[in-house]
Amino acid sequence: MHIVDGALAPEVLIGGGVLAVAGLGLGLRKLPIDKIPATGVLSATFFVASLIHVPVGPSSVHLIMSGLAGLVLGWTAFPALFVGLLLQAVFFGFGGLTVLGVNTVNIAFPAVLAGLLFRGMVSRSNPVTAAVLGGCAGAFSIALTTVLVAISLALSGDAFVPAAKLVFFAHIPIMVVEGLVSAASVYLIAKVKPALLHPADQTSGFEMQPAATLRAKQAGEASNG
Repeated sequence: MHIVDGALAPEVLIGGGVLAVAGLGLGLRKLPIDKIPATGVLSATFFVASLIHVPVGPSSVHLIMSGLAGLVLGWTAFPALFVGLLLQAVFFGFGGLTVLGVNTVNIAFPAVLAGLLFRGMVSRSNPVTAAVLGGCAGAFSIALTTVLVAISLALSGDAFVPAAKLVFFAHIPIMVVEGLVSAASVYLIAKVKPALLHPADQTSGFEMQPAATLRAKQAGEASNG
């Protein structure tokens, strides 16, 4: 999934950087306080899962767990996956710094889209159905990321078109594996902590109500005193 430094045309790098900044800004604005621990966990999950990779031309084949990140985090998947990509580029030279924006968009945007498409259905389903939908979200995210990687390479020159085709077909087995792992993860979350699969506005409302009630009570006691 990661594209290496030097493989893309400057205009593709600039476009990817602009889109990544926009996604990061929106993701940080939509980050609820109660989702910060989950954001860290999923960022670490992506970091570890994608370190085990097989180079394929100017890219690589590996799990990324982006569909799960999209289901749990929504737009916050952008900063979560960006941090993982940045640490990999700095400490392991995996991907690269000049392609960081493009890699972030290629991986995080499909995660967000998977969340938008499947999250509502997952949150309303029983654990078994949620697992099936979660598996579909995981496979969908990998498929779309592969398409975006292929497009990024194709836009950088005709010489990369064969590599773009190779990247897509090499990821078909990964789509299946990612779907199965995502399904198992969603099933476990649905059984143990289903609130993680609810939209942020619903979860935040339930989480923040006790704190708001406490503040109101404290204010009433202060005025009476």
